Amino acid sequence: MEWGALVGIAVLSLGMVLTPGPNMIYLASRAISQGRRAGLVSLTGTFVGFVVYLTATCLGLTAIFALVPAAYTAIKLAGAAYLLWLAWKTLKPGGQAVFSPKELPRDSNGRLFSMGLVTNLLNPKVAILYMSLLPQFIEPAHGHVILQSFMLGSVQISISILVNAMIVLGAGGLAAYLSTRPTAVRIQRYVTGSVLGAFAVRLAADRSEAVLATP
Repeated sequence: MEWGALVGIAVLSLGMVLTPGPNMIYLASRAISQGRRAGLVSLTGTFVGFVVYLTATCLGLTAIFALVPAAYTAIKLAGAAYLLWLAWKTLKPGGQAVFSPKELPRDSNGRLFSMGLVTNLLNPKVAILYMSLLPQFIEPAHGHVILQSFMLGSVQISISILVNAMIVLGAGGLAAYLSTRPTAVRIQRYVTGSVLGAFAVRLAADRSEAVLATP
């Protein structure tokens, strides 16, 4: 694979994981209310959810694009529209801050794992990421589409788990810090929203077509 594709998915993954969503809110809330260990147990469930989504997506990409070539264009436009929506949600006046955790009751390790898994599986941001955005970085002419998909997905999972682990470990201190520094919250929102918006424009303007090689 070209380094450009790996860097592209890495930057996009970083922008999306820093955008407030169900995973971030749940993990931060759990870490604040029950401690870092509970947050990390929940994160293992989140990791399994990523693997489930990635596996299902990789096994279906080749068949979908081969049978319905127009699906590539539809998926690309859907991905661009979703990125624009995320960018607007982040940049609009009164947009979501990084942390807005809720107090949660103490749960067992099994429930922490299952809630992390279910929260990720029901997260529309994850579904759109794999079904709409991952294909944008695949080069069908290089062959081995499934292998490329797994490589790109592994980069995304690594970045998401690393960032979320850092959030869990620093949730309490970071929440307290941001609660007294609204400027820092605004800067984070503007940077994240701008990155997502730039990728949305890039995807919408791309006129390339997908011609899949045999994986």
